[in-house]
Amino acid sequence: MRKLYFGLLATVAVGLTHTGRGTAQNPPAVPPAVLPDGLPTAVPADPLTVTQPPAPQPGSPGAFDALQGITGCAPAEPPTPPAPPPYGGPFLERQKLLGGWFGARERLRDHGVTLDIHSTNIISDLANGGLRESFQQRGRIDYLMHVDGEKAGLWKGSFIDLHAEMAYGTAISGYTGALEPANIAQILPTPNGYVGALTGVKFTQALSERFITFFGKINTAEAFNQPFTGGALGVDGFMNGGLTIPAVLVRTIPYSTYGAGFAYLKGTDPVFSFSLFDANNTPTRDGFDTFFDNGVVFVPQINIPTKFFGLPGHQGITGSYSTKRYGIIDRTAFINPILGLTAPTKSGSWALTYNFDQTLYAAPDNLKRSWGTFGNLGLADQNPSPFRWFANIGFGGSSPIASRKLDTFGVGYYYLGLNNALQNLAPRLLPFRDHEQGVELFYNCAVTPWCHLTPDVQFVIPAQKRADALTVFGLRAKIDF
Repeated sequence: MRKLYFGLLATVAVGLTHTGRGTAQNPPAVPPAVLPDGLPTAVPADPLTVTQPPAPQPGSPGAFDALQGITGCAPAEPPTPPAPPPYGGPFLERQKLLGGWFGARERLRDHGVTLDIHSTNIISDLANGGLRESFQQRGRIDYLMHVDGEKAGLWKGSFIDLHAEMAYGTAISGYTGALEPANIAQILPTPNGYVGALTGVKFTQALSERFITFFGKINTAEAFNQPFTGGALGVDGFMNGGLTIPAVLVRTIPYSTYGAGFAYLKGTDPVFSFSLFDANNTPTRDGFDTFFDNGVVFVPQINIPTKFFGLPGHQGITGSYSTKRYGIIDRTAFINPILGLTAPTKSGSWALTYNFDQTLYAAPDNLKRSWGTFGNLGLADQNPSPFRWFANIGFGGSSPIASRKLDTFGVGYYYLGLNNALQNLAPRLLPFRDHEQGVELFYNCAVTPWCHLTPDVQFVIPAQKRADALTVFGLRAKIDF
């Protein structure tokens, strides 16, 4: 554990030193106002808009495609649009470390352009178990830009979102023997080495107040934004992939790829959405040379807002089907790779998931300060998917400590059932258990509004039989610039 304390200073320092290399990203999206002709001035509840909330909230973005995410849902009722986030103010109270860039940020925002950047560094100590003990550090920097087309001089209802990122260091996940990554933020867009990538270039058009379309190169991780999880990128809430993304979906859905889709809205809620994606995962390439040459992925979703106990929640079903040929051990973007083996390929793979979230408490004076529960249950084909079924459940949200209004917490459990085809592939060379399971606890502490430190601990029984039950301690530092 001493290494964690010594590593903290290095973690924050690395985040500061790596931030001078990019542009920026957008602040939290403002719920839309409706124009006289019915077109929204901002994309309603758009998960694929490159916005990562600073803390998991009960109505945080979450339906798939151009809206909210494979596992999450949008607010049951549209909240009153807040004022634009202040960039200025005292150093320890402002939302962003660098403030308003001497007024440049405010001027850009007034012309429809919001820029933002955040640096996330994670040090991990595999204290016992796994394949072998290890101590690693890996960080990432996300640069995001959101353009409101009308304010920028284009046409009503048009929006553009860009997401660039770079990563550096070594991920701890390669030492665990688990299939789920201990830190999903460390394996995207690739798990090791220095890498830069433009993973999202999305164009959205609102055709009416109830119907929107989108197309472009899509960063799908931004869509896995289930309330109370902190989002699938692992920079705000849970770190383990088993508590951010339903594992049965990762065989068919790439991390960064070309796609298009539409969503039907009720208010700001996407009650039905449909997406079509290129089956190739191309986060570090432009992807034009492989454009839809290896199959298509279809992703429909139904997302129903609820009001159990008078508090917001959601019930949803998501399906995915890919026409691509896969081997059962082929790499996917969201789990640790299975190396050293080959397997025959098979055409077509499907998955089906049920998801829910439910607010259990909301502060009377601020409904955004709330906590609740979430869960997922999924089933997939027996081959080429390596996973037959998956389940998770967790609790999280705003800190129950009244004086810590910007802190968040989470505790969750996941269970991953492996297919027989994977267990029987090479039982002597690489033996697998019939399951993997794990528990994670974290507390996200806001040192300032722009600096968050998150201690984290995980207990995992990994899928590989040669790996012992393990404990991973982590410390994450995130700085919003």
